[in-house]
Amino acid sequence: MTRPDLTVRGGGIFGLSVAWEAARRGARVRLIETDRIGAGSSGGVVGALAPHVPENWNEKKAFQLESLLMAGAFWAEVATVSGLPTGYARFGRLQPLDSAEAVARAQDRALEARSLWQGRAEWQVVAATGKGWEPASPTGLLIHDTLSARLHPRLAALALVQAIRAKGGEVVIGKAEASGPVIWATGLAGLLALNDDLKRRVGAGVKGQAMLLAYDASDLPQMQVDGLHIVPHADGTVAIGSTSENQWDDPISVDAQCDALLGRAIAAVPVLQDARVMERWAGLRPRARSRAPMLGAWPGRPGQFVANGGFKIGFGMAPKVAQVMVDLVLEGADHVPCGFRVEASL
Repeated sequence: MTRPDLTVRGGGIFGLSVAWEAARRGARVRLIETDRIGAGSSGGVVGALAPHVPENWNEKKAFQLESLLMAGAFWAEVATVSGLPTGYARFGRLQPLDSAEAVARAQDRALEARSLWQGRAEWQVVAATGKGWEPASPTGLLIHDTLSARLHPRLAALALVQAIRAKGGEVVIGKAEASGPVIWATGLAGLLALNDDLKRRVGAGVKGQAMLLAYDASDLPQMQVDGLHIVPHADGTVAIGSTSENQWDDPISVDAQCDALLGRAIAAVPVLQDARVMERWAGLRPRARSRAPMLGAWPGRPGQFVANGGFKIGFGMAPKVAQVMVDLVLEGADHVPCGFRVEASL
């Protein structure tokens, strides 16, 4: 490749998506990953692309909505160009309602969704059918939203790498020269570097543990029960997770907290009782102090930019993050929400 127009550092979901968006627009892009693709939290197993509740609307929820609505076309193009599967499908999500108060709140949110979701997805209160692939619900009622989707994190990352290369971009594992503007999408390491550079704590890592089961529910909706995500993947596996730990001894070890996820999943969906555990996973997810993605210029470093802080919603935010960052860096069009800027975490 001749001298790139843009360098992206980091082979997680934000870095790969930004590099792909730049390459598909015709830019010469070089992505540099020092370890391996998906070395951080993007190498996990869950892959839930699920929206926040449709109420108390704000710029974060609006940004997420746009990204989730973009996701179908975004991932379809990645799959077409790469010739590889991404595991994307939008089959919605089921959530149990445990009280009359929860039912009333869900019905209010259904009304909000009709307006806020632009008629492109629904948040409904529906009757449980008693089928095996449903969460147990004390009221006999469920929330069914049609906006939630799923993605296989590891398949998606491999497809992005191939798609970038198919468009003439470079993906380098190891050391390489950066040229042009640089977008730092380096996850927790990037947040710690920002902390050091700005002499302020703008972000940190939160440990998450999750597991993967052998159970084929590939054409069925995901579920969320008391914060636990149960996500069927296209390859005949089901992911469950995850924990959120601010204190830990070993960032990548699994322990009894991971095993407890299985008990919770079986209690919610008994058909998982005999599913074989294929993998237990643990890692640190980068969370900005603002709790929103951190996007935009690196303060005090001209030509340096940040795309970080995906935390639990990075895969769902990735299509819009990629669009906004490439608009900013290559087009000079700044559409970064104020609450997403680095300064919002200072």
